[in-house]
Amino acid sequence: MVPLLDIDQFSLAFLDAEGGLSPVLDRIAFRIAEGETHALVGESGSGKSVTALSILRLLEETNEIQTSGAILFEGHDLSLLDKPSIRAIRGNRIAMIFQEPMTALNPVYTIGDQLMEPLMLHQRLGKKEAFERALHLLERTGIDNPQNRIDSYPHQLSGGQRQRVIIAMALACQPRLLIADEPTTALDVTIQNQILDLIQDIQREYGMSVLLITHDLPMVRQIADTVSIMHGGRIVEQGPVADLFASPREAYTRRLLAAVPDGVQQTRPGGDKLIELNSITCAFALKTGWTDWLRRKRPVFKAVDDVSLSLHAGTTLGVVGESGSGKSTLALCLLGLIRYQGQVLYFPEPGVSHCLSTLSGSRFRPLRKELQIVFQDPFSSLSPRMTIEQIITEGLVVHDLGGTKAERRLLVEQALHDVELDPALAGRFPHEFSGGQRQRIAIARAIILRPKLLILDEPTSALDMTIQKQVLELLQQLQNRYQLTYIFITHDLRTVRSLADHLAVMQRGRIVESGPAAALFANPQQEYTRRLFAAAFHRT
Repeated sequence: MVPLLDIDQFSLAFLDAEGGLSPVLDRIAFRIAEGETHALVGESGSGKSVTALSILRLLEETNEIQTSGAILFEGHDLSLLDKPSIRAIRGNRIAMIFQEPMTALNPVYTIGDQLMEPLMLHQRLGKKEAFERALHLLERTGIDNPQNRIDSYPHQLSGGQRQRVIIAMALACQPRLLIADEPTTALDVTIQNQILDLIQDIQREYGMSVLLITHDLPMVRQIADTVSIMHGGRIVEQGPVADLFASPREAYTRRLLAAVPDGVQQTRPGGDKLIELNSITCAFALKTGWTDWLRRKRPVFKAVDDVSLSLHAGTTLGVVGESGSGKSTLALCLLGLIRYQGQVLYFPEPGVSHCLSTLSGSRFRPLRKELQIVFQDPFSSLSPRMTIEQIITEGLVVHDLGGTKAERRLLVEQALHDVELDPALAGRFPHEFSGGQRQRIAIARAIILRPKLLILDEPTSALDMTIQKQVLELLQQLQNRYQLTYIFITHDLRTVRSLADHLAVMQRGRIVESGPAAALFANPQQEYTRRLFAAAFHRT
């Protein structure tokens, strides 16, 4: 039987300005049968996305490339098609879900306009018929109130809703092959499962084949039939999913599988109380019509609602919940970066306490070096105009630490050693580093001030499994070395299970359950917690 997609000994190299070759793919070969799901798995930079873009010949639009081998779709070599022919296939016979929906959607067009475009282009539908089909697609992909949402712009939708719109666009012309490039990255576990269930549902309905590109191995085990493991631009191992997970032959595959967090942190008693939150509430007034404004009756949204908890020195508190549950807002309240009601008490040493909620900006500022945060996306939190040395030194300058320039340089070198980066790289800029290296730089910027509390806001959500494991091991080493206290905010329950001493589960701004992490994972009491854990662990 002829496969739907047959990639046969395909190689690709980029040409530089001098005509030199930079090989990226080396004799890639795999097949996808009708109705099959094939997963392409590997670390960042292994060539997964380049392979996907090569199928649709998107790279040649912006790069000088050299290729060899063949990519056969429905028995035809895609590399031999002229431009009008390949454009007729893109979005029609082969569709793609891109990794980041916010960048894949045009911000100046409504989602209705963007859904109608492929229908009018490929299916030759009139505007009215395309509009009706677009409405049906939104409804089919689980968008609430599609009649109103169709006129929304991308920024008015949540991350999960934007991903559903991307799926609706990809399915508009009922393609034979769907390429899904990291379709659930940075989504919380319940939304991840909804997106995966949706893709599988539509796959069965349309008889569609799927090429799944991911670093999420539990996801591969759940939905894929066959898998290819990529490393350094080559496929090092492939076969049926069940066989490969049961008995991987290659050392690299075994290392990938070993990177999936599966341990349970045993609760440590910790030291004295470091932080105490009492009845923290953070509310935002919603934008409404002019009549409500005149009546001074603007509705209020409570992002954090009456939250109380305490944290002891040297321990890790995991804060988990779905997107929009208030996790990051709670962290911003603790740091005094947004307005809130309630008390934040800070105990830097026995017998000394500060009520952070009553301090002015000038009185709070000296304490900020002791309360640091590492943000989710290190690329957007690191200034592109500053070198790594300047970024890490900035906190020392602000807090007048380190003395002379030479002494500060030594402290920067020590911070880079602490995060296992070469101090010789200090003169480079953030764009010259990988995602994992940038996250290490963000951690170095925080720990150089020797904080007592480090808030980690989704620090590994966009990293592949092996880099995640390296960053988590680094955080554990730093905690032991400097007796750090962590608040670990995440939707990755496997990660928090292996790291946290205590757990707080948030839903709609409130803590619905909290306690020792090991006990809570073993026996959750609340229905919401049980549902959250089931969404995370039924794929393991």
